[in-house]
Amino acid sequence: MQTTIEETGINQKTKELCQAILDEPSMRAIRQRIDAFMADDKARAQYDGLMEKGQSLQHKQQNSIQLSPEEIADFEKDRDALLGNPVARGFMDAQEEMHQVQESIQQHVSKTLELGRVPTEDDLGGGSCGHGCGCHH
Repeated sequence: MQTTIEETGINQKTKELCQAILDEPSMRAIRQRIDAFMADDKARAQYDGLMEKGQSLQHKQQNSIQLSPEEIADFEKDRDALLGNPVARGFMDAQEEMHQVQESIQQHVSKTLELGRVPTEDDLGGGSCGHGCGCHH
């Protein structure tokens, strides 16, 4: 017998969770920083340029090509300039915050499915590191 998400009500509760996430003030602030970045052509070009340069340097390293001090200094100069741009910095911080929210949600859902109950903070890593760890949490 096949059980669909719609039949179990999970779909409706998932939509409610999604709306609650969107209604959260911190998520609205994250979205505003992302939207500000997307509307700023200069910041996007600066970000894209740095990402391309970083990928090129990474490709060289993966192919055992020695990076010159000039290439490294040029990348670092561009990175520092990007980090000095408040719109680009806000975007990068927003990306990290969004990633943390996604990880937290995924961890909660995964633990719920694994345990068959809503996880506690200890279940999510707030307690010991595991059997035999020795950290005495």
